[in-house]
Amino acid sequence: MTRIVIIGGGPGGYEAALVAAQLGAEVTVVEREGPGGACVLTDCVPSKTMIATSVRKQALLDGTSLGVHYTGGADGDVGGVHADMPLVNKRVKELARAQSADISSRLVAEGVEVVQAAGRLVDPRIVRAGDRTISADVVIVATGATPRVLPGAEPDGERVLTWRQLYDLDELPEHLIVVGSGVTGAEFAGAYRSLGSEVTLVSSRDRMMPNEDADAAEVLEEVYRRRGMNVMGKSRASSVKRTADGVVVTLEDGRTAEGSHCLMTVGMVPNTSGIGLEEAGVTLDRNGFIQVDKVSRTSAPGVYAAGDCTGVLMLASVAAMQGRIAVWHALGEAVQPIRLATVASTIFTDPEIAAVGISQQQIESGEIEANIVKLPLATNARAKMQGFNDGFVKLFCRPHTGIVLGGVVVAPRASELILALSLAVQHRLTVDQLAHTFAVYPSLSGSITEAARRLMMPGTSTLI
Repeated sequence: MTRIVIIGGGPGGYEAALVAAQLGAEVTVVEREGPGGACVLTDCVPSKTMIATSVRKQALLDGTSLGVHYTGGADGDVGGVHADMPLVNKRVKELARAQSADISSRLVAEGVEVVQAAGRLVDPRIVRAGDRTISADVVIVATGATPRVLPGAEPDGERVLTWRQLYDLDELPEHLIVVGSGVTGAEFAGAYRSLGSEVTLVSSRDRMMPNEDADAAEVLEEVYRRRGMNVMGKSRASSVKRTADGVVVTLEDGRTAEGSHCLMTVGMVPNTSGIGLEEAGVTLDRNGFIQVDKVSRTSAPGVYAAGDCTGVLMLASVAAMQGRIAVWHALGEAVQPIRLATVASTIFTDPEIAAVGISQQQIESGEIEANIVKLPLATNARAKMQGFNDGFVKLFCRPHTGIVLGGVVVAPRASELILALSLAVQHRLTVDQLAHTFAVYPSLSGSITEAARRLMMPGTSTLI
């Protein structure tokens, strides 16, 4: 029986463990924090739980446009709707622990041994887990990553925070300064603004989310400004200092921003230091990420890696797929190398932004030839009924064959709507096939089939 030891119990680790157990391997997961890892206990699950609360509150505040009015405000909050942050954070933590417990139960039910300890490689076939030494035929490293800390802006857990420390606050920040306008910064900035905080978003680039679809970022920034957020573009932070009752963020150009709290969202660093990787022959890149091929192999025979510690698209879904692929390859199963071009991603802002496949930037640069259609959500009947005015559906296809190459959805629940486009990209469906698929009327998904119909004519390229 093949013996597999997995260091790290996040999505890359526990999904690999489940597949390995189902294929008959003897599996041990070594995880310091608990099943689910940081993804479940401190990062993805808690953040999206809190964001769900903020979206619900924003929907109540927006209800006036649908004829719903709230009176008798609490503490002057708009519309009489306020967030009970101790209760919100209690729910966040309890849900995260419950999700971790569910994963633990599943692992135990499948016969996986879980060791709660810090793991490190002694050599490619031996893992040290606390006081225990475990021999392995295959090792999978899935140790994740940690919030990056900038010199001069070190978190103190009280006023200067990483997103892992937010849920320990006793009250809603009066004025939250978010440093970093990537995906994480955009998500938390929007959530806290909807919950009732004054928010200043400090972006080092000329727009929010510079690596995402430009049209989508523009829509979201417009929504944020309309809700009262102060978005500071081309404003790189140089230091964050505590004051008597808050923080001061100093920018490189000498300007300052003052608030009650500061949230640092300036990237991630891999958890690869001090766990014996280089000594075991595992190659790291200059940023400390584990170098892997498309079937998750590292440079050390028998050692695989999955998840954020590899730096390959820091998404839970990608980590899980990397872990599964590692097991399938290690156990000699038929396996396809990971195809990053088919990965669907979502930014859990309000509205959400989801994308799959190629980008419009690749089309505009001449890298890929494709036709484009963009339909504003405001023309969709269901969106009108629900009062959704911001967002769009964008679809890309090959000019002659009509094969769907990708798309972007900006809408409430875009994370669910993107599945149709993801299936189309994965299975090389054409816009004709999408267009001839029934969509419910009225529905937001109807905009996807409508976009496909508009692309059925050869040479079509429409941006509305």
